[in-house]
Amino acid sequence: PERIHEWMPRLAAEGVVGADAIFACLGPALEIFSRYGRVEKVSGEVVTLREYLEHVWAAVSREALSMIFDDPDTAGLEEDARLTAIWLWTLSTAEDADRANGGASEPAGTAGFALEFDAARKIAQGLGVHLQDLDGRILTIQGNTARLLPVAQRAETLIGPGVHTSGFRERPAGLFDHTPATPTRPGATGRPPAPGETTLDRVHQAMILFSLGQTRTLDQFLERHADTRFRKLAQALSALYPARTAEKRWIDGVLARVRRILD
Repeated sequence: PERIHEWMPRLAAEGVVGADAIFACLGPALEIFSRYGRVEKVSGEVVTLREYLEHVWAAVSREALSMIFDDPDTAGLEEDARLTAIWLWTLSTAEDADRANGGASEPAGTAGFALEFDAARKIAQGLGVHLQDLDGRILTIQGNTARLLPVAQRAETLIGPGVHTSGFRERPAGLFDHTPATPTRPGATGRPPAPGETTLDRVHQAMILFSLGQTRTLDQFLERHADTRFRKLAQALSALYPARTAEKRWIDGVLARVRRILD
């Protein structure tokens, strides 16, 4: 972990990010492992190569998370936010910034943001997240592929049924029901969070309201919910969503409304 803490900022400065950064760390880590005929835990138990590599993946994930939020302490982030941030970071490339100029916005589409399942599992495990617990909520798992759901596909869950076909004239029931909660240790409540209860859900709700042109409702929503955690996560997602996607346009629109209302 100490060496990865040293490597990651250096790689980022050289434009090596996402999966490229992960594999750039795996090579030197393997070299270190191969120097020894036997690697043991403090207890004397032998560490297999598989266990060692999963430990490396975990260290990279945690270090990347602290870099994304510019904060070594990310314990205050709920598990869905942590996983979403690292998921998008893993898919990012150094060329993303070069694509920001020109081009029409495109949604993530029905495919969503896809990762090979084993890679997604290792990333989640490194963050203390059980991938299956979020299946159907922010992601889907099909065979060897895990996909982060496009924000638009969460609209009916987070806003209400028929939102895309009929829109709404009044404030959707339940949209303002939850007060911002203090993040807890994953699984500490003994139940999955209700739709709209986590900071990520709130950010996605704001993005959906922006996409629907519901500026009055959005402004009321932001006045209530755009706290420090909300803004911190929204800013991180703005940097992580691929250029020219609808998600990138929506999150930037939300941040513009936040600045107009609260700053």
